[in-house]
Amino acid sequence: MKQLNVGVIGTGWCGGIRALACARSALVDQLHLAETDPDRLAELVEATSPTTATADWHEIIANPAIDAVMVSTTPEHLHHPMARAALRAGKHVLLEKPIALTLDEADELIRLADDGGLKFTIGYSQRFNAKQAMVKRSINEGVLGRVTSILVSRHITRSLGAKISQRTKLSPAAMEATHDLDFAFWCLEPRRPVRVYSQNAWGVREATLGVPDTQYVLVTMDDGVVVTIGAGMSLPPGYPNQSTTWIEVLGTEGAVIADASHRDIVVNTVARGVQFPLSTMPGEFVDHVYAGPMERETTHFLEAVAHDRPVMVDPQLARVTMEVYLAADLSAETNEVVSLPLTRDQAGLALAEPYANRG
Repeated sequence: MKQLNVGVIGTGWCGGIRALACARSALVDQLHLAETDPDRLAELVEATSPTTATADWHEIIANPAIDAVMVSTTPEHLHHPMARAALRAGKHVLLEKPIALTLDEADELIRLADDGGLKFTIGYSQRFNAKQAMVKRSINEGVLGRVTSILVSRHITRSLGAKISQRTKLSPAAMEATHDLDFAFWCLEPRRPVRVYSQNAWGVREATLGVPDTQYVLVTMDDGVVVTIGAGMSLPPGYPNQSTTWIEVLGTEGAVIADASHRDIVVNTVARGVQFPLSTMPGEFVDHVYAGPMERETTHFLEAVAHDRPVMVDPQLARVTMEVYLAADLSAETNEVVSLPLTRDQAGLALAEPYANRG
């Protein structure tokens, strides 16, 4: 069995999960970490005993012994230059979403990976959830008949939404609905989106962060299937799930309804009241086991590199998802339906001065 030398750039929430998963994997020989927060780096060094640990991500790229790199850093504008450097250095790359900030950047990364014969994948971890996998299987088996619509409603807490929006002005479509757009398009392959309409719902986050509470995205596929995604970031403290999700897939011969609201485990204490644990989107370690999708996703990438297998998340489909959420932002800004593919001017407008026309 080929063992890998792996570098993880950024060891915050997601990067820390990936570093721990790598440290526990028999597929990994050497683990190398890059993290700018010295306290967090020290914490991960103690937890994973890496071969090297540095504050400079360039050292990961320059190390010829490293086979694969996981880019888990924030803010999101760093994704493209880090992934580009890793691919140019001949390293396989797992990149957290978004794939890039512009379509041109995404195209460059895909081209570099193709030219180098490298594994390149995007961190759409929800594909590795059991409930989403069941929905995908039901569609593939044909038990639903011809699929006519997919609906996904996802909401996260205000505290997590604030943390995300304080580091980036990317929309709920780009930062939250993107997971569910990817999931829907994965389920519906080889169909492709052709029209997008979107609206923002404004509330408590407007005054504090200047961003909407929720974004609703309506997508029409090339065969008429309708995909509806609602992505919110303002769940109140009284319902302390990190993430709550509802999925409906309707077909001519059946339906699948998946409740991923994480209300199946309740912890009630005098000090903190009622809580619903194990509800984060990436998941979390619970002593010797892992609850959630990100560890499985990390292991899948390691296996794809070690055994030369295809990655589950094709970066070309990640680009499709990116184009749709850019179109959603443009639609919400102009109050118009946006047809795909986007022109270069439309793609630029979607990124310029978000929420400039609010009100």
